[in-house]
Amino acid sequence: MDQAITDYDAIDFFRGEVLVADPYPYFQWLRNQCPVEREPQYGVYMVTGYDEAFAVYADPETFSSCNSVTGPFPGFPVALEGRDDVSELIERHRGKLPFSDQILTMDPPKHRDHRHLLMRQLTPKRLKENEEYVWRLADRQIDQFIQRRQLEFVGDYANPFTLLVIADLLGVPEEEHDEFRAALARRPGQDAVGSTKDTMSQSPLAWLYDRFSRYIEDRRREPQDDVLTALATTTFPNGDLPEVIDVARVAANVFAAGQETTVRLLGTALQLIGERPDLQGLLREQRGLIPSFVEETLRIESPVKGDFRLSRCPATVGGVHIPAGATLMVLNGAANRDPRHFPDAAEFQIDRANARDHLAFGRGPHSCPGGSLARMEARVTIDRLLDRTAEIRISEEHHGPPDSRRYTYVPTYILRGLTRLYLDFVPAGTESG
Repeated sequence: MDQAITDYDAIDFFRGEVLVADPYPYFQWLRNQCPVEREPQYGVYMVTGYDEAFAVYADPETFSSCNSVTGPFPGFPVALEGRDDVSELIERHRGKLPFSDQILTMDPPKHRDHRHLLMRQLTPKRLKENEEYVWRLADRQIDQFIQRRQLEFVGDYANPFTLLVIADLLGVPEEEHDEFRAALARRPGQDAVGSTKDTMSQSPLAWLYDRFSRYIEDRRREPQDDVLTALATTTFPNGDLPEVIDVARVAANVFAAGQETTVRLLGTALQLIGERPDLQGLLREQRGLIPSFVEETLRIESPVKGDFRLSRCPATVGGVHIPAGATLMVLNGAANRDPRHFPDAAEFQIDRANARDHLAFGRGPHSCPGGSLARMEARVTIDRLLDRTAEIRISEEHHGPPDSRRYTYVPTYILRGLTRLYLDFVPAGTESG
């Protein structure tokens, strides 16, 4: 955080960029005021306390997810102030909100039914099959740069790796992987969801919707023994067969959201490994610590800064009155550093006993169904990179010396992660230069 910043009340968290590089002092300042604090620019109730965040996530009857990705922008289509319950208005106008066709913004019972479509694909058997592919893919990706002794990790490894993992999980034919990679190669920028300069579009996933709709239609006409057929033939809990577009939207959301958050997790993990020779050495010697390292990485740098909710009726959170129709931002990145739940919360502790309590994947009905997949991708990536290198370092040419590093972060108020990470490394079995 820039030390010249002293007037936190004047900071525009959503449209300003001063907090992109380091939002944590601001989060701490908010929590010191109150674990639930209404920011002045847009009237959003910022939930920074761990217990308070957990309570909001666990209560979909009071807090709707209709605005989960948009928050205060573009606002609700009609005025909500002064009402005792806005549930009926939410349902009447939900379709006018951006991203209303995605599972992230759905509420029960519709959310439960659509999540069922997804969970039927994330079975232990399917995840195990996917992991076998992931180990092979990690080596294949590393083969492409191992002799160069340097790489830009986000673009050279994390983006293509996570895209291909999700493609395999959802059964995208391998001969079409390159087409997916080319079509979705856009790096997050000013048009990313939650951008500080964002203008919301109704459906940013049109290409994926179209492609998965074609897959589902094909498999319903000619079933095969593959994942896409299982996806196409899964029914809602009541036995009804979903519309093709409903299935396509679930698949597309998993494809896009699962890739984006995992890329941020991988970037942070390798940044820590490159910055901390002590941690790197420990992980090289004790590979059994990698899962704990991943959990603490998720805690200290949540890939998603926060998620939004809209209060249906008056409520009290952390002793603070929340009126009906209010927008809340549940700040995972702040709750994960709440010292009431995580002692010495700003310190990275690989042996932290309660690290897995973190809210990086949310909690409650909307907890991220791909959390186990993201953990596996990180574990495999770290293990294979440690196997195939003797040393990993942050590139001083691109990021500067250790006492004055230069990093750039995705300019959004939702995502947290590096846009680039340049690494130098020594391949295993060679002498350090």
